[in-house]
Amino acid sequence: MMPPKKLIFFLLFSMLLISFGFYAYQIVYTPNFLVGKEDRLIIIPNDANFKTVQKQLHEGDYVQDLMSFAFLARLMDYDKKVKSGRFVLKANMTNLQAIRLLRLGKQEPVRITINNVRLLKELSEKITANLGMRPDEFETAAVKFSMNNPYGFNKDNLMSMFIPNTYEVYYNISPDALMERMHKEYELFWNEERTAKAKTVGLTPVEVSILASIVQAETVKQEEAPIIAGLYLNRLKQGMPLQADPTLVFASGDFSLKRVLNEHKQIDSPYNTYKYPGLPPGPINMPRVNCIDAVLNYHASNYLYMCAKEDFSGNHNFTDNYRTQINNANRYQRALEIEIEKGKQLRKAAEKKK
Repeated sequence: MMPPKKLIFFLLFSMLLISFGFYAYQIVYTPNFLVGKEDRLIIIPNDANFKTVQKQLHEGDYVQDLMSFAFLARLMDYDKKVKSGRFVLKANMTNLQAIRLLRLGKQEPVRITINNVRLLKELSEKITANLGMRPDEFETAAVKFSMNNPYGFNKDNLMSMFIPNTYEVYYNISPDALMERMHKEYELFWNEERTAKAKTVGLTPVEVSILASIVQAETVKQEEAPIIAGLYLNRLKQGMPLQADPTLVFASGDFSLKRVLNEHKQIDSPYNTYKYPGLPPGPINMPRVNCIDAVLNYHASNYLYMCAKEDFSGNHNFTDNYRTQINNANRYQRALEIEIEKGKQLRKAAEKKK
């Protein structure tokens, strides 16, 4: 029979062991994250350390028992292996599940949408909006890429590498890696079919994008895009200047410009397609996919001229005859002057009522 002292010690030790085992089980397997709540995102910054993570979990009300999380995290060396990123913490997650997720860096991708931009600065702000990099960091990487890539891109035509779409990337992707990712997407877009069509048109993929950017700026009517593309291709083949007003707007740097005047045609810029024949050195915007495809599938015609219709529908009159073009332009100008005069009369009437 066990002596009383030993029996008491044994019982105490057993109780402590059971208590410790129960507590250890709770630390590892009991739900501790978002208990009774919904799944939530947490973004861990690039410069975060373990203290940063603990502060976010506490202040964001993600965790019930921060001490048990911290204890297990240190046992699993997560305190030394903090990874930045965008993570989804599930409702009723255990400490073990959460630490494994965070330590392995199993992120939730970020969806980035790029479209409707003209300049690299605009692109940098849009593409980094939900990422862990600043716009200036991406812009620096883009400039570096334009100067040191083997693909033929430079500072003028770099925008043609970005295909408008929605992409999934990780929050902590580096600026250089994002540039490479965008180039891979460009190569996927320019598949064998599109590349073959570009050769048939007589343009490189970059040149197709440059022309598509002009076509996009010329019309809001997608059904007209292949016709306008064919018109400009006719001009290129004949060595005629494109004389595209949107290129003058880009050359001026004033994107609020509504009417192009003769003074704008004197701007000394490679984007002035009145002064310099051929395509400009780069796109004047980020052309949509349907505008790129409009160039690749252009409407064959003899058209060399276009003028906005006098009904202000957004459509154009097309012709291959210069005299007809002058007549179309005169009709549009007369209609525009009438509309301007109507506007003046309406403003005068409104002022009198005041």
